Amino acid sequence: MTAYLDWLGNQRRAAALTLENYRRDLAALCRLAAGRAPEALGAHDIRAFMARLHGQGLGGRSIARRLSAWRGFYRWLVRHRGLAANPVEGLRPPRAPRRLPKALSPDQAQALLDAETDDGPLALRDRAMFELFYSSGLRLAELAGLSMNRVAELDEGLITVTGKRGKTRSLPVGGKAIAALRAWLAQRPALAKAEEQALFVSQRGDRLSPAAIRSRLARWARLAAVGVHVHPHMLRHSFASHLLQSSGDLRAVQELLGHASIQSTQVYTHLDYQHLAKVYDAAHPRARKRERKR
Repeated sequence: MTAYLDWLGNQRRAAALTLENYRRDLAALCRLAAGRAPEALGAHDIRAFMARLHGQGLGGRSIARRLSAWRGFYRWLVRHRGLAANPVEGLRPPRAPRRLPKALSPDQAQALLDAETDDGPLALRDRAMFELFYSSGLRLAELAGLSMNRVAELDEGLITVTGKRGKTRSLPVGGKAIAALRAWLAQRPALAKAEEQALFVSQRGDRLSPAAIRSRLARWARLAAVGVHVHPHMLRHSFASHLLQSSGDLRAVQELLGHASIQSTQVYTHLDYQHLAKVYDAAHPRARKRERKR
């Protein structure tokens, strides 16, 4: 399995977070196999593992993710190690209810980003990160992977990020995010090690990890009294849903998010419908009458 993970990292250029997820899912396969080699497992074994995971309370989405990781591993074994067949091919997880991504309301997003803090380097760094998250709809790994060679693009109101499978895309950056980034860049030399090229660094002067960014955002949301737990992907969801509500341009949102398929972006049309339904219920006279009769 180590060779497969090395191949994912070196040949497929999988992100560090993706590799960690694959490592965890493949470790689960080893535990379920109870000492048997992966090459010795058949489709009936994988079905039994799925049933056991489901019986332990694991949801359909989590089982689907594990099946996907296992399927990719076995495809690699077939192609590179001569395994006769992929035992995961054709297997489907239990159907899970479709969950809509949670997004902040525009007021909540404004409260989060306008929160008053001190002017220390860490606060300026955090504000720059969260403004950029919301301004450009970045993934967590994309933001953590930004380096100083991208700073010059800010003069043009752009930032280039490296997304899944090493694909790059240039994104517009809003005025408030640019101002926050420039304020952070003025303070960055006080923290960063001389040789460090990361845009966002820790107190130790090296690249800030995705886990640290997640923790800092949750702390910032508590201090801003937003009222909900805020995680990095929620800012990406908020960017997409607010942009779609304003523009109605699904293809543009797809391009900005870096989705390979329009189906991945269409979930935000459901969020937009929820927003419109709330407006209708609050404003339409027949809706108000119906509400009073309840």
